Amino acid sequence: MTMTQKILAAAAGLEKVEAGQLIEARLDLVLGNDITSPVAIKEMERIGAEGVFDKDRIALVPDHFVPNKDIKSAEHCKCLREFALRHGITHYFEVGEMGIEHALLPEKGLTVAGDVIIGADSHTCTYGALGAFSTGVGSTDMAAGMATGKAWFKVPSAIRFRLVGKPGRWVSGKDVILHIIGNIGVDGALYKSMEFTGEGIRNLSMDDRFTIANMAIEAGGKNGIFPADELAQAYITERSQRRFTVYEADEDAVYDEEYTIDLSALRPTVSFPHLPENTRTIDEIRREYPEGIEIDQVVIGSCTNGRMDDLRIAAGLLKGRHVAKGKRFIVIPATQAIYLQAMEEGLLKIFVESGGVVSTPTCGPCLGGYMGILADGERCVSTTNRNFVGRMGSVRSEVYLASPAVAAASAITGKISGPDDLA
Repeated sequence: MTMTQKILAAAAGLEKVEAGQLIEARLDLVLGNDITSPVAIKEMERIGAEGVFDKDRIALVPDHFVPNKDIKSAEHCKCLREFALRHGITHYFEVGEMGIEHALLPEKGLTVAGDVIIGADSHTCTYGALGAFSTGVGSTDMAAGMATGKAWFKVPSAIRFRLVGKPGRWVSGKDVILHIIGNIGVDGALYKSMEFTGEGIRNLSMDDRFTIANMAIEAGGKNGIFPADELAQAYITERSQRRFTVYEADEDAVYDEEYTIDLSALRPTVSFPHLPENTRTIDEIRREYPEGIEIDQVVIGSCTNGRMDDLRIAAGLLKGRHVAKGKRFIVIPATQAIYLQAMEEGLLKIFVESGGVVSTPTCGPCLGGYMGILADGERCVSTTNRNFVGRMGSVRSEVYLASPAVAAASAITGKISGPDDLA
């Protein structure tokens, strides 16, 4: 069995499972946010569920429109708040404690290796970086999970990505996953487990791994998962008191496809509108667009790239430099703890002095919410995860997905640029 199949077999109380098999598995954590949870709460009421299966194994994180941007978003959060209080939900995070859910839960030690986690948000696959099976579900599945502590799954087949080598200076986890999506397409891993293995993993930080697992859904994946090596186990034990189980794929595990990715051969990569698979390296951009591609805005943040490594890389490039005249530069730390750490390290001062603004933790512009909506014809370089038509505002705007290094360099030049383009 693969890593994912072993986790699902254990959660279903079975010795073995196979791809395509339907199972019912017990859940270690059920997650919802301020957009998806109200639907699940209403569904629980509709089916007459009297309570939740375990108040300690549900996490409710208002993060998409928080602090509330309008009356409707305030009503959603009120619904979430009242439900959490009514049922004594342990892991409910109010403004001042909250963060972007997929950065916050690992930080709080709520996700560990071997877990089965569902969340009413497509990027719940992030926790595979810690060796967990985690996947996004609809709000009705979230309702059933909160009520029963169980969910049914079709066991996914798998694709193996063998990572070798060491990435170059400006190549990060974002470049790795954009490269993969560019190769296999946005449906290349449809309902499959994307399993990352190989000696190259040891050259990726935990923040890199979170980014890669986070965007498995952008390739159509059911989940993304890494083996829980020493680095991952150290991350878990530093933050969590929970016992965890490390699963490794069998040597004879069956994969639909296998790819080898040489990290040393990768270059900073940008996803052009309007699909994540529409990728070009920074070198290809220089050749194809010798005059450059003018931009209007840069966003660094989101559940994909709002962590400490991301902010440090951006601040390192911006220190002593200034954002190009007339361009907007928005930084969104993913959690309160990251915000505080960035403040203590002086990173926020660098961002402000360079001509940027710093936001409270929120999903904000990633889904076209607020804190950086685009007008007709505007272009944004963003460290977020999707660049569909109208994703960040006007249907006639454009979003270019990139790493924090490329985003910061682009803010300085006012054009899509790599760090090597800076004088």
